[in-house]
Amino acid sequence: MNIAFAMGQGAAGGGASGGFASFVPLILMFVIFYFLLIRPQQKKTKEHRQMIDNLKTGDRIITSGGLHGRVTGVAENALTVEIAEKVRVKVNRGSVSALVQTGSPQAATKKDKKADNGNA
Repeated sequence: MNIAFAMGQGAAGGGASGGFASFVPLILMFVIFYFLLIRPQQKKTKEHRQMIDNLKTGDRIITSGGLHGRVTGVAENALTVEIAEKVRVKVNRGSVSALVQTGSPQAATKKDKKADNGNA
């Protein structure tokens, strides 16, 4: 009986520091997950939200469904996108996955004409 009593006291005395020490690896794993997974994902989400908020007429976009087109109209929650000549569709702002080119295509063609005139 004395042996069991002695073993019980030894385990209880070291248990308080052992309990905290067992949480250190869990805390360390959470810190690693935060810096390797959570923080980069939050940064990417923030950049995507800013890109969607800054869309304007003339921008070339790609939707999450794979449609390529040019923004012709901007509303609060939707965009009108021209995917072919005289073919326009309305898409939700959240379905825009990438911005391919900013600005109006008219400005791009003016730059191309100036470059062609300068080379000819």
